[in-house]
Amino acid sequence: MGDGSQRVAVTWRDGDVPVSTRFEDPYYSLEDGLAETRHVFLAGNDLPARLAAGFHVAELGVGTGLNLLALAACAKEVGCSTLKYTGFEAFPLSRDALRKALAPFADKVPHVEDLLSAWALDGFAVQIGPVEAQMIVGDARETLPRWEGAADAWFLDGFAPAKNPELWEETLLAEVGAHTVPGGTFATYTAAGAVRRALGAAGFVVERPPGFGRKRHMSTGRKTG
Repeated sequence: MGDGSQRVAVTWRDGDVPVSTRFEDPYYSLEDGLAETRHVFLAGNDLPARLAAGFHVAELGVGTGLNLLALAACAKEVGCSTLKYTGFEAFPLSRDALRKALAPFADKVPHVEDLLSAWALDGFAVQIGPVEAQMIVGDARETLPRWEGAADAWFLDGFAPAKNPELWEETLLAEVGAHTVPGGTFATYTAAGAVRRALGAAGFVVERPPGFGRKRHMSTGRKTG
């Protein structure tokens, strides 16, 4: 983790799947990144069923922005036009790397060019279809406590806890709980016990449903109060 001036260098697996050289982890599933997003982050937060005017999604680890684009497509499909999204990212990709990373999805989700046009290493605020989107750049351990918002749903999508432990620290996940409305939810691909325990301590009732692809489990939860 660090300030937003640092960028994660990437290598490319199977031609077009970006892999962080800093964290030695791919940005999305090698099997099908968009299907993973829909299974873990959308269905894991019971979306689109819960979408309504003013619904606010927050994310730890913006990465390629694929989750944001999938959210916008989901909202558009059900006619929800006033969503908000706030993403926290310490190491933004360069625009060139982002373009290459999103190329496989250009004909599968709308607004790829809108995101590319708005993308900036110091963050952005832009309308992505029906979603009013913002990316806050910096160490989430510093930026999230200062955030004045509260999310209805969280996408917890940092690199693997074993490789990027800073984004899964108990104190940071406590801030996730503190910035979640009563009845709000989270979803993440990881089922690591330390993560589930920290989110339980943060006020969520945590479950471990089936994961995507070869991953046996993932984690979801709902804030009780």
